[in-house]
Amino acid sequence: MHGVIGEARAWLVQTGRSGRYLLGTLMTATVTLVAAPLLCIPSLAAPWAERHRRRAGALLGRPVEPRPYALLRDLAWLVTQVATGLPAGTLALLCLGNLLLTLVVTVGWWAFPTSDPPRLLLLGVPINSWAPALTINLAQFLLLAALATIALPPLARVHARCCLAVLAPSPAEQLAARVTELTQTRADVLQAHGAELRRIERDLHDGTQARLVAIAIRLAVAGESLPQDPDAAAALVRQAQAETEEAMTELRSVIRTIYPPVLADQGLVGALGTLATRAGVPTCIDIGEVGEVPAAVEAVAYFAVTEALANIARHSRATEAAVRVTRNGAMLSAEITDDGTGGADASRGSGLDGIRRRAAALDGTMKISSPPGGPTTITVELPCV
Repeated sequence: MHGVIGEARAWLVQTGRSGRYLLGTLMTATVTLVAAPLLCIPSLAAPWAERHRRRAGALLGRPVEPRPYALLRDLAWLVTQVATGLPAGTLALLCLGNLLLTLVVTVGWWAFPTSDPPRLLLLGVPINSWAPALTINLAQFLLLAALATIALPPLARVHARCCLAVLAPSPAEQLAARVTELTQTRADVLQAHGAELRRIERDLHDGTQARLVAIAIRLAVAGESLPQDPDAAAALVRQAQAETEEAMTELRSVIRTIYPPVLADQGLVGALGTLATRAGVPTCIDIGEVGEVPAAVEAVAYFAVTEALANIARHSRATEAAVRVTRNGAMLSAEITDDGTGGADASRGSGLDGIRRRAAALDGTMKISSPPGGPTTITVELPCV
């Protein structure tokens, strides 16, 4: 019973969405027909076509990516919109309008009677008593409802697909956009690589190298003072030994930022589990079967989760976080969520931009959903090829 009710509700929702889409299409097609000379202006044609792309993508549940501007394609869409939008929208208007009239007009006649009884639009039967009002009226209502449920959703989808097909970039434009994207990605990778090398050099120079120089000086002094003052030489050797251990600790810290040893020891699953126990907020880990993952992908996924959890602890005021890692074919996905205050933005030059650059280096993507007030969801997708 619950399943039938759920399916009926889903059909009603789908029919309602399709009806709104087609009625909106009728309105915009009418505007296009009336204002065609103005809409041929490039500055108006581009946003008008983009609005229809986003409406169509929302109906079909498809993401609408930015596209290169082409005036001829937008002008072709104006013609297509009038040719397809007017008949499709008119059909939806007739169907939904008669459905509403079936409910309103008949009952309204009894509230405000006239000398001429109304007739049902489709069946043509006069309504002069409650018997036809409750029987034939119901039959026409069910007929129109069935027609709307059967016809409107596929009609709306066909129109939306037509919209996306006409406004879709050509193969040459897609190739040019891809080349531009890869060029930008390559520049970002080189910039990130240079920054990483400078960081490693700075860490080694300011930390490990300085300690090694201090160790060498202490050992030299110890060697010179050994014949005259063995006790002082022994103290210097002990200090050098302590400095050596600290230098090794710093060196391991630098190595860990290049490729965390925990990945080599425990793999991605174990490394993320260990990371969750050290997070600044209570973190739930859900890792599916990821199979064999390339080392470079493991490292980027680990750093992405590390940086995201660090940002959550520092900035989000969250009380809990969750990490979910799944694999769908050749695509590894890491989703980090928190119940914090939201407002995360990678464009501010934070660690989130570093995650984006690391993902782009492997031809991956990072998406952020972080409305004010939360919650925040960061999704990193990486190809395992």
